[in-house]
Amino acid sequence: MTTKETAISPPAARLDAASAAEWLGLSKSTLDKMRCEGRGPRYLRVGKRCFYRPADLDAYLDAAVVETADSRALPR
Repeated sequence: MTTKETAISPPAARLDAASAAEWLGLSKSTLDKMRCEGRGPRYLRVGKRCFYRPADLDAYLDAAVVETADSRALPR
């Protein structure tokens, strides 16, 4: 067995930056830049690595929703 075959993969409860960027529809470099600027979704720092929880990515997307006049329910 090679080392790669015996390596433990990260739990499904967290995503690496590349997977998180794909989840958000961004490039990894854009997500990295946002993190360095203190913007973007919440993340976990484990040693030198950064991980993202799916719930935090969804919360970030939910906060980015823009309401328009057509999307609001109009009073009758």
